[in-house]
Amino acid sequence: MTTLTATAVAHPNIALAKYWGKRVGPGNYPAVPSLSVTLDGMASRTTLRFDERLREDRFVLGNELVQGRPLDRITSLVDEVRAAAEITARVSVVSANDFPTASGLASSASGFAALALAAVSAAGLAWSSEQISNLARRGSASAGRSIFGGYVRLPAGPIGTDGSIPLAAQPVAPADALPIKVVVCVTHAGPKSVSSTDGMLRTMEKSPYYERWLSYACENEAELYQALLQGNLRSVGALAEASALAMHASALACGVSYFNGATLELWKEVRLLREAGLAVWGTVDAGPHMKVLVRTDQETIVVPRLRAVAGVVRVIVTTPGGQPTVKRVEEST
Repeated sequence: MTTLTATAVAHPNIALAKYWGKRVGPGNYPAVPSLSVTLDGMASRTTLRFDERLREDRFVLGNELVQGRPLDRITSLVDEVRAAAEITARVSVVSANDFPTASGLASSASGFAALALAAVSAAGLAWSSEQISNLARRGSASAGRSIFGGYVRLPAGPIGTDGSIPLAAQPVAPADALPIKVVVCVTHAGPKSVSSTDGMLRTMEKSPYYERWLSYACENEAELYQALLQGNLRSVGALAEASALAMHASALACGVSYFNGATLELWKEVRLLREAGLAVWGTVDAGPHMKVLVRTDQETIVVPRLRAVAGVVRVIVTTPGGQPTVKRVEEST
């Protein structure tokens, strides 16, 4: 009997123009376009094995056996690969992140990207990066972007389909397009209290600002994309910060809050640094952690100031990059 195994390493991405909200209906399509940067310095490592001896799919994350809805999401993605490769064997999936999981640091993006890469590779499918991006996006929309390194754009999904239309992310600029470091300021060690999916759904259903967010997000992403192509760091930074604040404003309006005290203190520190003439901008996803865009030559000034902010428990200095890797092994057992 042959056991098909692959190990993939993928990296989280930070949305500069935020994705927040889903199209109604099947397919897990984002309601707005987004533009992100994939980061070297943090990673998810996933090993997937097709094994005919298994009676059901098995998922271990960070040395803990996972069941319920998270396992169902894994099975749903792998089912698409099994169908395409005409494989019936169940899978063992072992995954680990070298940064906090489910806390707003895009672990689902890197995790589902690594899962999609490992599954397709282990099954021996000769899929393009666009096909793998579409597969990863169906598990977690932002995961479609982590299939690529550098700066990546994910369009909004189609309206009113049965979920069968492919939607892949598109690399739009290389890692060195802007002279920046992304400083990740971790402000809480555990998982966040409201998942991204639940937070989005509550915002969609209850926020009085959601419709305005939809139109603003499209405008913001288009402007940020042009600023990126022009290499205009100050415009990219300002637009990224504005996108984050608008996203959280729409969520806060219906009682969905991801900030903690340290998040607010970091916002204050970023503004003080900028008022002092430094090229620094903040962005926050669905979690309490801040990611700070810093011009490369100012890292040594900015990082100690961020590290000293009350409530910051860890600082991770990352660089744009994050091209994923995958290795396949075929074993006889």
